[in-house]
Amino acid sequence: MEIAHFTRSRIAPIAAVLGAGALLGAIGPFASKSDNLVFQAVGVVFSVGWSWACFAFLVGYSRRSKIEASLLASSALAVGVAVYYLSKFMSPYVPAGGHVISGAGDGLASRALFWGVAAFTFGAPVGLLGSMARTPGIGGLGFRLLVPLIAFFEASLRLAAEVGDSQGRVVEMVWASVRALSAVAVVLLVGHTVWRWWRGRGARQPAPAKRRAVHNEFE
Repeated sequence: MEIAHFTRSRIAPIAAVLGAGALLGAIGPFASKSDNLVFQAVGVVFSVGWSWACFAFLVGYSRRSKIEASLLASSALAVGVAVYYLSKFMSPYVPAGGHVISGAGDGLASRALFWGVAAFTFGAPVGLLGSMARTPGIGGLGFRLLVPLIAFFEASLRLAAEVGDSQGRVVEMVWASVRALSAVAVVLLVGHTVWRWWRGRGARQPAPAKRRAVHNEFE
């Protein structure tokens, strides 16, 4: 009974997070090969930095222990990178020109090793920041703004660098949407935090009648 309880309470959630990392790594490569515009947009979103940072952040946010948040976020990202490049190796993309992209001999192994190490290294601090974002009120606001700000700046940079190139209209729409939604998320997070702070501030103040009663008692 104790073993079953330990499995449900500890091992199962960790396996679920690692499985989610594997799913994250598989979505981008397979969605990018589709001719459907929606799938192409999904492939763009799940093949760039901010979505992976968001995943590590959410993993950390879901854990109370800062050590567990760091280790689990970095491990899940490393699993995701391994699945990402394994998917590219098993099913390389062949565009109209006929050149195989991300197949064997396309520098795939070296890139997989580089990004795997990078994911494991940087996943830990992002997971830690996600755990710190659990801090209520204004104290945790800066941490909660991390992912929307990363998404906003990455979308702005990619709009400036990639739009008008050979990437196509889908990429432009994706990055414009990501930038707009991340800006809205920043405004909502700030507004919600300020509203809760103001509401709590009002609740902590004594009612006017009570203040008058205390004042009259000491006259």
